[in-house]
Amino acid sequence: MRLGVLDVGSNTVHLLVVDAHPGACPLPAHSHKVELRLAELLDGDGAIGPEGVERLIAVVHEALQAAEDKGVEDVLPFATSAVREAANADDVLARVAEETGVRLQVLSGADEARLTFLAARRWFGWSAGKLLVLDIGGGSLEIAYGIDEEPDAAVSLPLGAGRLTSSWLPGDPPEAADVRALRRHVRAEIARTVGDFSRHGAPDHVVATSKTFKQLARIAGAARSTEGLYVERLLTRKALEEWVPKLAAMPVAERAELPGVSEGRAGQLLAGALVAEGAMDLFGVDELEICPWALREGVILRRLDHLPT
Repeated sequence: MRLGVLDVGSNTVHLLVVDAHPGACPLPAHSHKVELRLAELLDGDGAIGPEGVERLIAVVHEALQAAEDKGVEDVLPFATSAVREAANADDVLARVAEETGVRLQVLSGADEARLTFLAARRWFGWSAGKLLVLDIGGGSLEIAYGIDEEPDAAVSLPLGAGRLTSSWLPGDPPEAADVRALRRHVRAEIARTVGDFSRHGAPDHVVATSKTFKQLARIAGAARSTEGLYVERLLTRKALEEWVPKLAAMPVAERAELPGVSEGRAGQLLAGALVAEGAMDLFGVDELEICPWALREGVILRRLDHLPT
């Protein structure tokens, strides 16, 4: 069957169309993505303003048309931290439902972490042993650990690259004092969670998902996306530590010229790098592997698991 997953995230609204059935690997058929940056559209009260709501409705309409054009049988719509934490979340959800007919399922942070973990587990398989999974989104950082398909520990922290950039790094390039302040904040937030994971023992394999990690791995020398999904892509803490001060010194336009870095994400890359570096350092990770599957694939896999056989 042809499924569509509509992900209303903090940075983008992304429709992923796949051909899938239980017991088979979902095969991507189409991708429709619009950068909306909801995490940056919150007003002083933490609400998504009228313009942001109207843009969201228009983008959902576009995604529905794309799904119809591609013959999608069922659309799985969900929203993450930007909508979840908006002060007017209920009103936004009601407007979207009224205008488009789409009822967005708002995932909790723990749900995000668990579904992303499921995707990573299915990608790497049981031979990967105990997995530690890191995911940096626009609004939050998800961390999950476990040996099964359901993690033993899973948390979501308000350390998304878009959120932190708009709140902590106003300059271009940012002031050194602002970078140091953000670094302290990030590490203090992550450090509170380390004990919840370390009591389960050291992971056998550490993996990361999300555009932020993919871009960081690429500028550190990993293979480009055109070389395919199955090429091993690694990111070392040593390389990341070398790149953080370089990124801090670059204006956004210069970051956008780095290999694999899109213009729309260049502004968030430093904040994402500080989160990645802090997580790898505090969890004692010297090297991690990039996982091509993440939250959207986790949602699809969970849906397939519940289809009648």
